[in-house]
Amino acid sequence: MTQRTAGIHHITAFVKHAQENVDFYAGVLGLRLVKKTINFDAPEVYHLYFGNESGSPGTAITFFPWSASRKGRVGGGQVGVTTYAIPEGSFDFWEQRLKKLNVAYTVTERFGESYLRLQDHDGLQIELVQRSEGTPSKWTFGGVPADKAIKGFGGAVLFSLAPEKTMDTLEHVMGLTKVGQDGEFIRFKSEGDIGNVIDVKAQAVPRGADGAGVVHHIAWRAKDFEDHEAWRSRVQESGFDPTPVIDRQYFNAVYFREEGGILFEIATDPPGFTRDEALDQLGGKLVLPDWYEPHRAAIEKGLPPIEVRVLEEDKS
Repeated sequence: MTQRTAGIHHITAFVKHAQENVDFYAGVLGLRLVKKTINFDAPEVYHLYFGNESGSPGTAITFFPWSASRKGRVGGGQVGVTTYAIPEGSFDFWEQRLKKLNVAYTVTERFGESYLRLQDHDGLQIELVQRSEGTPSKWTFGGVPADKAIKGFGGAVLFSLAPEKTMDTLEHVMGLTKVGQDGEFIRFKSEGDIGNVIDVKAQAVPRGADGAGVVHHIAWRAKDFEDHEAWRSRVQESGFDPTPVIDRQYFNAVYFREEGGILFEIATDPPGFTRDEALDQLGGKLVLPDWYEPHRAAIEKGLPPIEVRVLEEDKS
């Protein structure tokens, strides 16, 4: 049987300011801060995870906020746009919410769907699209009730330096199915019901540059640790150079760069974010891996304070 990913596991991006990041993704978009930890390779930098009530695979957007980071440039070799799925019938709610919060947006169309296109504080490209697929979120925060809440990822738009090679990897390595073309975009779908729609810009895009406002990598789902090992072998047999398996506490990870320049990760669904916090306490405190615990005081002192807070516009 051909191995196929269920879709996106998570997406990770660079931003500048931690509190602005929290205010946008929790305050504006209504996502839950499910994990407050650090960049394991740079403990002076937060690693913040936002998602549905549990941060389940296919819902988690993660960030490295670093105030000294340079401004990035969105371009080839990157996820150009991150797409979120909202419930059917909630488009007007979200349009009115963005107006209320003075968040600039445009309405675009692709493959017969309408999208609300906007940017966060750092210029990350975001869009909201109505989808019937996907389990509804149970999380509510600020001005976003559960029945209007973002379900998770709708998918992503990939900007490639070599689109034909990127599409070949999606189809013949990751197991997505090509379903059609609409103008400059070619669409692929995975087997899952969330994070399952990938649009690739058909023409090569000039190379982007890392920095704040840019996606660092896109991660694909492996259902368990055995499946993950098989994925690493599959990637290697396909001519890529995957990293060893890396323990990221909440999932195991393998990374490789596909030929269009985009950094791909394959991440395990288990163990998830409740391995070190109860479900009702997720994101409530700074969680450190065991090897950093002896340095907690110094790490906490070096990190800027952040809080999940209801926006003033939602208090009135």
